[in-house]
Amino acid sequence: MKIFLDTANLESIRKFNDMGLLDGITTNPSLLSKEGGNPKDAMAEITKIIKGDVSLEVVSTDYSGMMEEGKRLREYGKNVVVKVPMTPDGLKACKSLSSQGIPVNVTLVFSPNQALLAAKSGAKYVSPFIGRLDDIGQDGMHLIKEIKEIFSNYKDSFTTQILVASVRHPMHVVDAAKIGADVVTLPPAVLEKMLSHPLTDIGLENFLSDWEKLKKGNPDVKI
Repeated sequence: MKIFLDTANLESIRKFNDMGLLDGITTNPSLLSKEGGNPKDAMAEITKIIKGDVSLEVVSTDYSGMMEEGKRLREYGKNVVVKVPMTPDGLKACKSLSSQGIPVNVTLVFSPNQALLAAKSGAKYVSPFIGRLDDIGQDGMHLIKEIKEIFSNYKDSFTTQILVASVRHPMHVVDAAKIGADVVTLPPAVLEKMLSHPLTDIGLENFLSDWEKLKKGNPDVKI
C-alpha cells in the first residue's frame, strides 16, 4: 500500500520524504490556505520535492473552468494529478482530462455508486472520505470494502486506485491495508503516531543503559 501525505506543509513533506516514507502528496484549497503565503509557490515546491504523484485540486465547479485549471495545474510537473470533485461536471472533466493523458483524482466520494462512476470516467484515483462518514455515524471502512469488491470484479476494465482519505488515526491505516486499498493519504500527525510505540522507547532506553554499564568496565569498547 502506498502512503501519501495529506498536507501542503513543506517542512513535514521534506521530513517524511527524507525518511523514504512518501509515495506521493495530496493537497486541497483548505490545506494550502492553512499554510498561508502564495499557493503557487507551495505547489511548485511540492512537485519538485516529491517524485511520486502530487494531487492538486481545481476550485472551479463548472466543466470549462475545471478543464482550464486542470491543464494549468498540470504545468507544475508531470507528476501532477488533477483533483476534481465528485459532481457531474467533475466526472465530465475527469473523462476529458484523462483522454488527454492527464491523470485525475476524483475526490469527495462517499458511496460505492460514486466510486463506480469515477472509475467509469477514467479516474486514476478515487478518494473516499472515511473519517467524515465515521463522523456522521456511518462505517467509513465498510465503504472501502465495497469499493474494493466492485473494482476487483472488474479488474480487467478498471485501473482506478482506491485512495483512502480523511484518515483520522493509525487504525484507519491498518484496516485499509487489511482490505487491500491501494493508497492511504494521511495528515503528518497520523504518520507521526504510526512511527511511535511506548515499548520501542522503553526498549531503546534499556539497551543504551546496559551499553553504558558495559562501557564502564571496558572503556575502549566500540560497536
